[in-house]
Amino acid sequence: MTRATRNSRFVSASPEAVYAAFLDPEALAEWLPPGSMTGKVHAFERRVGGGYVMSLFYPEMEEARGKTAAREDRVHVRFLALEPGRRIVEAVTFETDQPSLQGEMTLTVTLTPAPGGTEVELLFENLPPGLRPEDNEEGGRLSLEQLARWLESKTG
Repeated sequence: MTRATRNSRFVSASPEAVYAAFLDPEALAEWLPPGSMTGKVHAFERRVGGGYVMSLFYPEMEEARGKTAAREDRVHVRFLALEPGRRIVEAVTFETDQPSLQGEMTLTVTLTPAPGGTEVELLFENLPPGLRPEDNEEGGRLSLEQLARWLESKTG
């Protein structure tokens, strides 16, 4: 059985605007880090076969629980498919020494036009055994909330 999580959320923006937010390193650093985390994109190459390296940092006031360092989760993302305004497929790996968090998971982002905006779905598949599905699902939910707020701040 594959370990997977799924989140979806309506956002008040066109599928093209949502797609652009996933492929803009400055935008990603602003909206992708869940909750009170912050982000930094180290490298970005916008093409199938390209991808990005990004660090997500836990705030000082939270318990140190990072996967890469005490307060850092660093991910390496490779774009497997880029269908403008429709779908993005990413291969995601954590930079970690923890065997239970190693391995490649797949994120499929599906953008479906809806009246007044877009339904955004995140499907994570093949979660590493050390990544609790409920934690991944909560992170996805928080990131989608921030994506919606970020897009709404840009469009009105």
